[in-house]
Amino acid sequence: MAASSLRAGVFGVGALGRHHTRILSRLPGVELVGIYDPRAETAAAIAAEHSVRVVGSFDELAGAIDVAVLAAPTVVHAELGIRLLDRRIHLLVEKPVSTTLAEADALIAAAARAGRVLAVGHVEFHNPAVQALIDADPRPRFVEVQRLGTFSPRSLDIDVILDLMIHDLQILHALDPSPVVEVRATGIPVLSGRIDIANARVAFASGMVANITASRVSSERTRRLRAFCSDRYYSVDYQAQEIKGYELVRGEAGPAIQPASPPVEKAEPLLRELEAFLRSCRGEASHQVDGEAGRRALATALEILTAATGHA
Repeated sequence: MAASSLRAGVFGVGALGRHHTRILSRLPGVELVGIYDPRAETAAAIAAEHSVRVVGSFDELAGAIDVAVLAAPTVVHAELGIRLLDRRIHLLVEKPVSTTLAEADALIAAAARAGRVLAVGHVEFHNPAVQALIDADPRPRFVEVQRLGTFSPRSLDIDVILDLMIHDLQILHALDPSPVVEVRATGIPVLSGRIDIANARVAFASGMVANITASRVSSERTRRLRAFCSDRYYSVDYQAQEIKGYELVRGEAGPAIQPASPPVEKAEPLLRELEAFLRSCRGEASHQVDGEAGRRALATALEILTAATGHA
């Protein structure tokens, strides 16, 4: 490895951590020092698949790296993330950033003390179709989002709002940075003890309104966002990485609707997320979801959860 390579470690190699391992093991400019997971058999299997080393303890791996990916359960994000940041290690923590806003604040404060990058793994933000939408600066008045998935035993420690809907909340905040002024929501458990399907109506100070549905008990996968603007309309298919746009054109013959689809260069969103994180770690300009953006998405998600459950 070149002297300028960043030494990386992955903590937690479950559903997401294994993919971080796959990409980091092949990414130029990075030396994947090793992985750590308290489940020894899982760690051994992932290490063998990607020809990486299993490190015997959290502290041992933390003592040998410059950057870390934390893909452990959400309930330990704050505890483990602060330990890594206190060692002056740049950190990418999977979404949601934490379980509470106090924990998010503690992570943000730890990153500031250490002078290190804190990024949050909102991978859908790095979807090329989403970036094309953001670059188009649509300023929508109404947004409709459907994120439907089939049931999986993963992430049952959190409800569907923090598991799936939070992706779209972060994107909505990227499209419209104005404050949330009203939230209405409903949600029900179906196959787990937590909310498995939820719908929310979120109003922003700008006047934008979003209607968001998230489910992890649907018969098929759907990942779509539709943005309605004063003179334009965009439809984003997250899975296909496609965006279709139409705009109102006023001519001598009268108004007409014409196609106006932004170009999209397809790529793996997780690869783009890790590349953005590593650029930030090197002090280079980069578009990423930082700790503050992750906290904002969490705040809105918790507000929706409160509205859906009826508990203050």
